[in-house]
Amino acid sequence: MPNFEKLKTNAQKLVTPGKGILAADESLGTIGKRFDQIAVENNHDNRIAYRGLLFNCPSLENFISGVITFDETFRDEVDGKRLVQPLLDRDIQVWIKVDIGVKAINDLGETVTQGLDNLDVRMAEYAKMGATFAKWRGVLKIDIPKALPSEFAIEQNAQALARYAKICQDHGVVPIVEPEVLMDGDHTIEQAKKVTSRVITITYKALSDHGVYLPGTLLKPNMVRSGVDAGTEFDAQAIARFTVECLQESLPVAVPGVVFLSGGMSEAQATQALDAMNRLVAKKPWALSFSYGRALQASCLKAYLGKVKNVEIASKVLLDRAHLNSLATLGKYEASHENNPDALADLFQKNYSY
Repeated sequence: MPNFEKLKTNAQKLVTPGKGILAADESLGTIGKRFDQIAVENNHDNRIAYRGLLFNCPSLENFISGVITFDETFRDEVDGKRLVQPLLDRDIQVWIKVDIGVKAINDLGETVTQGLDNLDVRMAEYAKMGATFAKWRGVLKIDIPKALPSEFAIEQNAQALARYAKICQDHGVVPIVEPEVLMDGDHTIEQAKKVTSRVITITYKALSDHGVYLPGTLLKPNMVRSGVDAGTEFDAQAIARFTVECLQESLPVAVPGVVFLSGGMSEAQATQALDAMNRLVAKKPWALSFSYGRALQASCLKAYLGKVKNVEIASKVLLDRAHLNSLATLGKYEASHENNPDALADLFQKNYSY
């Protein structure tokens, strides 16, 4: 029988006011694409060096409550010491991404996430190794003329997320539930809200049907915004209003927190939208925080360039970005805080996978 009180306490701890999550769970292929941007070879030593930069960043614990890792990273050791140990030593929770990617379920390009077959065995091992959280990403696409996402795709991804969440909790691990509706397309923000609300509603109904303890979960959704091909200017206030209204319509109040993904927005845009949500005067019974990968690492990686001499400045870039997102969780971010032009760089990748 899971320890429900511990699950609840751990979930609440992750969304401590002023703190959020660093997503460093890129697959081998995805980290290779990141390294290509700075002309660094994608080998094990270079991956360890870069992840070590992230995990040893001074004062990171002031703004980051948890870090999501990939299987390789979770197991890696340096000089007989776990690569993630600097995080654990500072009470930063370490997660593990447990899905193994998506597979097509129809000829419309819709997918369902794989990895359930041996998840019970893997989760037992991860829990024994100290994982207290796990993450599973479902991916859904909006295509209004084709009536996508289909009800079939929504339901299949919801059932996979629910089964994953139940297995996590059976092993004392808090599941992070990530049903991502991609920014790809030319849909309006109103259409995005309708789809995202439907996806979250069906997902949490599936969780409830599977007996998942909702206070021991966190939601990692997309923010509600128009598609990248809609020709609409970025509007943080509109994104905040539509996203909060979407959550009000779909997310149970028992869930302690929402840790948004950035979805391809620039670093500055992701921070601005989160800040706008936390400033919005509305009913928000959940903590609203961040779980950013590209929107925390892009400028840091550019400053690093794979060179030891750049570790100190790259660490400062990472910490500054984490600090700005910390302020956004409190509704205290100001555009005048931005002093890095790289934070405005477009990070969108079509049909993003990792």
